[in-house]
Amino acid sequence: MSPRRKIIPYRKELVSIAKKLRKSSTPGEIELWKGLKKKQILGYDFDRQKPIHKYIVDFYCKDLNLAIEIDGRSHDFKIGYDQVRQQELENLGVSFLRFSESGAKHYTQSVLTDIERWILKNYGRPTP
Repeated sequence: MSPRRKIIPYRKELVSIAKKLRKSSTPGEIELWKGLKKKQILGYDFDRQKPIHKYIVDFYCKDLNLAIEIDGRSHDFKIGYDQVRQQELENLGVSFLRFSESGAKHYTQSVLTDIERWILKNYGRPTP
């Protein structure tokens, strides 16, 4: 029997905001999503613009408790907010990987490889 996944509640009002964010994804998010969707990374299921607690993360895998954030120019002015947000979610057991918008857009395969390496290092190869 597999261990029970910890469910992190979220604010219901974030669902409509997340839907709007999915429709206005950045080019880097769009490129990265092409490689994350449909369990392409070691069979793990990722969601995009996922509400968690009182925040929305760019990508999230509930089986790994892993949030992936793509930091574009808007994050240049929210460094303190991002640190507090990340710390609160880490306190709930969420791990973070951060990549630049430019890296996600122009070096997508490298970013996907980094994500896969992180999973293998922290969780090993999944069993079929």
